[in-house]
Amino acid sequence: MKYEHLFKPIKLAGVVFKNRIFASPTGLRYTFVNGTLMPTAPQYYGRKAMGGAASVAVGECIVDSLYGKTTEYKIEMDNPASVHGLSLLTDSVSRYGAICVAELSHGGAGANRYPGAPDVIYGPVDYTYFDGRQVKEMPEEIIERTIQKYADAALMAKKCGFGMVNVHAGHGWMMHQFLNPKLNTRKDKWGGAPIENRARITVECLKAIRKAVGPKFPIEVRISGSECYDGGYDIEEGIAFAKQIEEYCDLIHVSVGSHEVESLFPITHPSLFLDEGCNVKYAAEVKKHVKTPIAAIGALCDPELLEEIIASGKADVVEMARALIADPDLPIKAQTGREDEINKCMRCLTCFSDLVRNGHFSCACNPEIGREEEALYFPKPAHLKKVLVVGGGIGGMEAAITAAQRGHTVTLCEKSSELGGTLNCERNVPFKFRLDDYIERQKRTIEKLGIDVRLNTEVTPENAASFGADAVIAALGAVPVKPPIPGIDGANVISAENAYTEPDRVGKNAVILGAGLVGVELAVYLAMLGRNVKIVEMMDAINDGGNFQHMKGVKVQLEKYKIEISLSTRAAEITADGVKCVKDGAEVFFPADTVIYAVGQRALQDEAMALYSAAPEFYQLGDCTAPSNIKNAVATAYVTARNIGRI
Repeated sequence: MKYEHLFKPIKLAGVVFKNRIFASPTGLRYTFVNGTLMPTAPQYYGRKAMGGAASVAVGECIVDSLYGKTTEYKIEMDNPASVHGLSLLTDSVSRYGAICVAELSHGGAGANRYPGAPDVIYGPVDYTYFDGRQVKEMPEEIIERTIQKYADAALMAKKCGFGMVNVHAGHGWMMHQFLNPKLNTRKDKWGGAPIENRARITVECLKAIRKAVGPKFPIEVRISGSECYDGGYDIEEGIAFAKQIEEYCDLIHVSVGSHEVESLFPITHPSLFLDEGCNVKYAAEVKKHVKTPIAAIGALCDPELLEEIIASGKADVVEMARALIADPDLPIKAQTGREDEINKCMRCLTCFSDLVRNGHFSCACNPEIGREEEALYFPKPAHLKKVLVVGGGIGGMEAAITAAQRGHTVTLCEKSSELGGTLNCERNVPFKFRLDDYIERQKRTIEKLGIDVRLNTEVTPENAASFGADAVIAALGAVPVKPPIPGIDGANVISAENAYTEPDRVGKNAVILGAGLVGVELAVYLAMLGRNVKIVEMMDAINDGGNFQHMKGVKVQLEKYKIEISLSTRAAEITADGVKCVKDGAEVFFPADTVIYAVGQRALQDEAMALYSAAPEFYQLGDCTAPSNIKNAVATAYVTARNIGRI
């Protein structure tokens, strides 16, 4: 076996886990307002178990729905009505031989942030929370109530079929708040300088859980090994905490950070600007000081790296969230030597942004997520057809693959010499290397499926009918918008696409017109290459394109490279020396050797619609309908192609 350490079973509290790959907690909002699960939740978690993970954790199971619930859409472990849905969920996981895990959580001072929530919120001390709400010091009777709530929740989890609980003691939630030495200044046994006092509430909860569930039921504890910011505690405090709890748990899951500091989000959930496995070092350091098995997490998806972590003794278990959203079959593919088929996470954080904004997960490069039941049980085509896909970009490749996998005969035409579309321009950008992996994987899949690929082939209304297709899918994409600014055709002006592909054309000082994702990411890339970059934006805010979680990581990079953004600023004229702008009614001049426009895309709608009569069935998708993002292109391509021949 190539990855013998990764796939060696591990025993925790007498329970056997079939390998060392654990699906870490992800908290779906597939719940009703009363905290009970929607029927779709088991499909999401069960799909990870089907893919070969040894355990699958259900995130944010709230132990106290009165004082610990962070938003209205959370699983309530103290609600008897939750039993039926949770039992169905655990069955969807355990039937594949995986252990289903309940992450037991309490928001503490971060609780009750939703309409109609109780007014009172408790934390370790009286203070003002970062959102302005007043926190009350948790009195002794509420502490005792909380300890009992954890025990009751663990017992309920066991009765519902969960095989392990994960006690969340990190990321800024209740137990972490008590641990924080600067925040928890209590004078009683629950706080102050001694680590024993600040860790006491966690220890007492673990003792109560063990008493409730018995000895043959694993307890995992998730901690922040370091808070990773100036003013926060460091790894030494994380080690000290691990020593306090190791006697009372079976696995210590070492994460980092705190949600109370926004700049830490892209560290806790590593952004694409950070290295693979960037947080493993914290787990490795904790492991040197405790005997309890350790789990590592943070930007993990490469089987070679996973094997090295276990083989070298840095950790005993590797945990992944986004990697098993991008590809739930990662474990099986690695175990059977099909690493080149793994759809590796691009760390774009589309999943997390959609979860917070829309209440459910999606994935930019895996259209199955959020559609698990459909994907498994969608009927086979009633009729197999000849399908012509026009355009070899992200949407076109996905449409061709899905149609071919469904059994159709597919021809894919691309007018340029390479598949990949406009995103090919970003393939040399260091922090986009997983995008390159994705495009190459799609190419390999197209080749394996035997799809007829015709490069340097433009499909026009005149020649479209010659392909003899039963169905045409137009995925022509979009082209950059060139703003009508005097001087836009000057020799010192280029598009963002050209700046990516030919960065040597960009002078020492550059001004980018447009603070959308394309503009700000390009600014970071050019700053990495040593350019001085400024951004001019007409609107009063950066446009995150709906992916606000990814933008948190971008903002860290903008600050790191001291990239200035001038908002509410209109470019009036481009000269050989820079850009004349208007801001607050006054003229402002930005010197520049190179001016780059990144003001949006124009959909090739007319070109696509011109093909409407090329076949009995005609479909349009992706940017040629309206410029959007990878997720929407992939999702519409997947669904469109899957529907062909259904009736």
